[in-house]
Order: sequence, then structure tokens, then C-alpha cells
Amino acid sequence: MTEALLDYTLFLAKTFTLVAAVAFLAVVLVNLSRRTREAESLRVISLNARLRQAADGLRQALLSKEARKRLVKQRKQEAKAAEGRKRQRVFVLDFRGDIRASATASLREEVSAVLAVAEAGDEVLLRLENAGGLVHEHGLAASQLVRIKERGIPLTVAVDKVSASGGYLMACVADRIVAAPFAIVGSIGVLAQVPNFRRLLDERGVTVEQVKAGRYKRTVSMFGEVTEEDRAKLREELEDIHALFQAMVEKYRPALDLGRVATGEYWYGTRALELGLVDALGTSDDLLTARLEEADLWKVEWRGHRRLVEKLAAAMEEGRARLMGRSWP
Repeated sequence: MTEALLDYTLFLAKTFTLVAAVAFLAVVLVNLSRRTREAESLRVISLNARLRQAADGLRQALLSKEARKRLVKQRKQEAKAAEGRKRQRVFVLDFRGDIRASATASLREEVSAVLAVAEAGDEVLLRLENAGGLVHEHGLAASQLVRIKERGIPLTVAVDKVSASGGYLMACVADRIVAAPFAIVGSIGVLAQVPNFRRLLDERGVTVEQVKAGRYKRTVSMFGEVTEEDRAKLREELEDIHALFQAMVEKYRPALDLGRVATGEYWYGTRALELGLVDALGTSDDLLTARLEEADLWKVEWRGHRRLVEKLAAAMEEGRARLMGRSWP
């Protein structure tokens, strides 16, 4: 009897686990389906309103009842007075980088939207957080910022945490770079690292045939035999990328001493200011609050949606890129 009861309990436990797993999978699929159906869209948010609401919320908690009424009345009068009054506009964009600079897809939509409506006197503030990654991906991201420059719209880049390597390739385009005192800046260099398993496979009797047409179609690889000629070619390619990186920096920040800063080193904000890598110390919060009363601050954000397959492919590609150590600025 006891054994039968135990078997029955195990059967119930297995059944419950299976049902729970199916239910969980169904919920996940429904959520993914809903997200897929959501249309891509551009969100525009008034940061003036958001910042004032936060400050007024604290003020109202500290003020008396009569003072709160006066504050509400004052805000209504200010809103009425602002109607129809033309003020300078600052378009605020965010870029959170990864190894593939995947935020570039949103950035190009945001830049296109801004350029479609920007007028004389408008500005762009980019809050940049980017530690670098693949050369071509970050090169495209930097090119989006060049579009702003070519239209003659003043561009400020604010670095609160990090703008290094490919991140600095983007930042150097700006008219003005403002960095927090301990933000990481610089790393003007190129790196490639590739694990090679050739000897390990040889020890186990595994042979990998690598056939190529074109002398340099594949040089340093994970499984092929690496020759000195291959290493020399890879170094040549890295030096060429480094030269292009330096040329980009020199074009937009000609006063920099490239011999001093283009060594692959990085510096914290205070040292970066001394070297001329940035123009001022401060945070993006400082920049926004300083302009709160004199300009309209508009946060522009493109929201795109990728299918699950695309997300998985992107994750696999990033993992492969990290393993292969493709040339990174």
C-alpha cells in the first residue's frame, strides 16, 4: 500500500511539473506574440515636464497647504505664458552600447526624425554609454552623428560612465564632450584575439581541413595552422584600422596630441580633460538642469521590436564575436 501511494505521489508530481512547464511556455509565447504585434514607434517626451514634476512633488511634500495652492497656480500661469512662445529646442538622445552597437538601428531612426524637424538654433544632446566593440558597427554609429554635424546642428556628447574605444570614435564627432570626473574615456586602439585549438586537436587525432582561395582570405583562425605570415598580415590589418581611427579623431579634434593619446590607454574624466579628450567635467544631469528654464528639452526615443529568432541570433553572434576576438576599436 505504501509503495503504491508513493508511486501515485510521484505520478502527480510529474504531471504537475509537466502542466506547469506547458503553462509557462504558453505564457511566454503569448507575451512574445503580443510584443511582435506592437508597431515600431517614436516616443517624444518633455523632460522639462518630467523634471519639474519631480521637483514639485518634493516641494509640495514640504510646503504648507496654502503654499502648495500658490505653487499650482504659479505653474498654471507659467504654462499659459509659455503657449505660443518659441524657445530653443534641445533634442536628447540615448545610446547604450554593446559589442555589436545594436542601438545603432534606433539611433539612425532618431537622428532622421530630428533632422526632419530641426531648425536654426536647435541642439542635440547625446547621452553616451559605450565601451566599444566591432569596428564596422561602431563606425556606422559614428556616421549617424556625422549626419547631425553636417547639418550644422550643435552636438554635445555627455559621458556619465564610459566612452572608450568605439565609444570614443562616436564621441569625438561632437562639438563638445562633457564627462563625469570618473567616467572612462579614450582607448584609441584596436585589438584582435583569437583562440587557437590546433595543437589540442592534433593531440587527439582530429584534423581540420581549411581550404581557401585568395592568399589572405583567412589568416589567424581558431582551428587552422597559424604562420608568421598570417600573424604579420593580421598586425598589418590592425595597424590600418588604427590609422583610420586616428584619422577620424584628428579630423574632429585636431588639437589632440595623437602620439600621446592614441596608445590604447584610457583615462578617467579628470585626466581626460587635461589631455584634451573632453572639453568639460560634469554629468548629463548637470547639462539638463542648466537648460531647464531656457530651452525645451525633448527626449527622442525610437522603440523597435525584434522577433525572438532575431534576439537569439544577435546573442549568438555577440558570443561568437567575443570568442573570436574580431578587431575592436
